[in-house]
Amino acid sequence: MSPSFMFLLVGLLSALRWLHVSACGTSCPDKPVLTPSRLVVKYGDPASATCVACQRDCLPVDESVIAMEVSEGERLINGTIVNWTVGRLTAWDSEPKCYYTDKNDKQCCSRLSLTVYQPPKSVSISLNQSGPLTEHTEYILQCSVQEVAPIEKLVVTFYKGNTQLGSMRGDSTQKPPVNKLFTLSFNTSKEHNGAQFWCDAKLELGPEGPQPPPAVKSNNLTATVHYGPELKVSADPDPITITRGNTLNLTCLAEGNPEPSYSWTLPSNKGYHSGTSLTVQSVDYQDEGEYVCTVSSKLKTIHVKFNVQVQKNIWLYIIIATVVAVALLLTILAIFYFFYYKHNKMGKYQLKDVFRLGTVHHTAIPLSA
Repeated sequence: MSPSFMFLLVGLLSALRWLHVSACGTSCPDKPVLTPSRLVVKYGDPASATCVACQRDCLPVDESVIAMEVSEGERLINGTIVNWTVGRLTAWDSEPKCYYTDKNDKQCCSRLSLTVYQPPKSVSISLNQSGPLTEHTEYILQCSVQEVAPIEKLVVTFYKGNTQLGSMRGDSTQKPPVNKLFTLSFNTSKEHNGAQFWCDAKLELGPEGPQPPPAVKSNNLTATVHYGPELKVSADPDPITITRGNTLNLTCLAEGNPEPSYSWTLPSNKGYHSGTSLTVQSVDYQDEGEYVCTVSSKLKTIHVKFNVQVQKNIWLYIIIATVVAVALLLTILAIFYFFYYKHNKMGKYQLKDVFRLGTVHHTAIPLSA
């Protein structure tokens, strides 16, 4: 038999054996037992496993074929035991199989559940647009994860500060490292202004994997949200009544980002206003009417209208009336003093005479004959 024919025959038998092993049964009663049954290894790290091929069905050993099918590493067979070791695991899709073929040419095998992982090389967060955000608008947070494996074990979580916004898992069975972009939609509010958004990518590899699970956190993204203006005072205040001559003070206050601007419309040219405040010294009737505060930003404009009524200063009339009453009282007291106190104390007049002024009393004098 020629050497070339022998080489061809050996190759054909090896191929047939490989096909046979690949199709071997896993439901046989005396199946190989692997220790550990599940192995989680970081890419580039060493790994090892032991297989006990059978308890009885592969005996005697010299009448069976016992082996372990692996893509890399060394196998040491000792009776029904196969030891596999690899110094540096670099095969992403490795699936070691321990098998035996008995004397009746029946095959039985067990597969080692092997997970080769790689934590993300980098994780970053961004928005689907640049620049400030606008209140009550939907935006998309984007978490970019680079060179992670296996993607199906990856869990990405979005956060606002310490508050979790949502989580999602990888949806691919691809084993080598991949780049993946995860997205989360949210509606902005003014509370988001200045908030810190971030995400983390975590490989949840089960109890056989590293604890705690390997995770990589992104950078912090500070949101700038434009909102408002929102009034901090009533948009329709009650009418204001003020006394003529007093000082009128009006306040118009709003909140917003960016800071809103203020302008005032007055019924007269009097008054001093600076931003949120308006002052009119010594109001008069021409200051009566509608005062309008206009609050503006690039988002919207709102108006606050103050209706001011000026009334007479009744205190002035009260003071005048009081002065007149006091003067009248003093006059009466002076008359009383002059006509009663002074003359009565001198014994010339009775009190009743004070009120009978101008009356002449005549006494008849008899004439002598």
